Amino acid sequence: MAARSKANRILAAVLIPLALLTLAGMAALWPSGSKDGITLANPYSTAPGVTFDTGTIQSVVNGNCMQETNQQGSGQQGTGQQTPPGQQSSQQGSGQDSAGQAPRQGSDCTFAFTEPDKGGSPVKVVINPDVASSHGVKPGDQIRYLNLSSAQGAAGAQGSPAYIFVDFVRTLPIVLLAVLYAAVVIAVARWRGLRALIGLVGAYFVLANFLLPGLVEGKPPLLLTLVGSTVIMIGVLYFAHGFSARTSTALLGTIFGLGITSLLAAWATDAANLAGVGSHDAATLVNTSANISISGVILCGLIISGLGVLNDVTITQSSAVWELYELAPASSARKLFTSAMRIGRDHIASTVYTIAFAYAGAALPILIIVMLYDRPLMDTLTSSELSEEVIRTLVGSIGLVLAIPVTTLIAVLVVKATGIKAAEGRAGGVPHDDGHVHTEDVADTGALAAAALGERSRRAGVEPVPEPTTRRGRRAERG
Repeated sequence: MAARSKANRILAAVLIPLALLTLAGMAALWPSGSKDGITLANPYSTAPGVTFDTGTIQSVVNGNCMQETNQQGSGQQGTGQQTPPGQQSSQQGSGQDSAGQAPRQGSDCTFAFTEPDKGGSPVKVVINPDVASSHGVKPGDQIRYLNLSSAQGAAGAQGSPAYIFVDFVRTLPIVLLAVLYAAVVIAVARWRGLRALIGLVGAYFVLANFLLPGLVEGKPPLLLTLVGSTVIMIGVLYFAHGFSARTSTALLGTIFGLGITSLLAAWATDAANLAGVGSHDAATLVNTSANISISGVILCGLIISGLGVLNDVTITQSSAVWELYELAPASSARKLFTSAMRIGRDHIASTVYTIAFAYAGAALPILIIVMLYDRPLMDTLTSSELSEEVIRTLVGSIGLVLAIPVTTLIAVLVVKATGIKAAEGRAGGVPHDDGHVHTEDVADTGALAAAALGERSRRAGVEPVPEPTTRRGRRAERG
């Protein structure tokens, strides 16, 4: 306990000023929350008389788009694109599809007879052609649809759909998965798992109230991300793992890896000209506000995407050093570092694959499209579609790999600075600084064990069974 207190004092001398500096930066960069100058049309805003309703599909039918719209005013367009609800409501009564063209005679559409959750007779909802062809709908599905039946002129407009599919209602499966996830984490990790989940909520608060509004207001992206990520790591690590020398060591390694990742991300964003060209979301942000920097948003994403894995490897490596040290406190610093790095190399090999496959899974649709282009491999990897994912993988992996030896070195220096004497380890027959167990230590250990055995036997009122000494002595006893 005294050794750990000393280690905590050493780490506190470094981390407390760093934490105070981070909090000061957070206070200076805290966004005002003002949305002046931002022009963004909400696709989920509706015109007067138009509502978003939910319901359960009872049956699904296919029919002629033109005949259905002429007979019931609820036909659907023959396109493959989904229009935002705000645009759909503005197009109602025009007899046009989401591409601005009238449905052709004889084209087929999918309709779902849906029972509204608010009650009433089933309504005929038009299903978007892309949803009908890719995923499809079936009885029992819960959907959200646009209700145009009460809008002015909707009922009498020829070819105008009255009920348009918007999205599926996914509340129940997501809630069930979240509850299952929380139950599994708490059952396995217990209180530490519960604290980790609460820490995740705190990280989301920093992300939603500091990082994102700061990017919208045009705060310096590199400094903003560094400060926000450091605050998240301080809160998550200490809240989940408690205040200890192990956690503080992992935090120092995490901050080092975060700094390396930030510098590499800043250089790569500029050198590779990552401007988000070709992205629909980037184009939307550019037209939203003049303060938003797309390259700054990409830079922030490169740093944040590696936080989870970086935290994982540093806390694991710090714990490995402390466990090895407690098993053999007399081991030399070099031997302790070498042993811990064997664990670290295995961790590096596995986590590099983790990062690469995680990003590949997230970008799978893009990968398929690029593959179909049949372009040369180097052109594909450096294209605007994939370059951001490739750089994110490389930057995150470099920061991760460098953080492991640094965390290990810091942990070794801290545990060696605690001042535990080597004699404490040698009393248990552990290796000396030269890595060997000396015979006199084993003899001392055997004597201590024999004395303890005799004392326990006398207390129990039985005679201790003498241990045979040597092979020659046993022969003499038998002779």
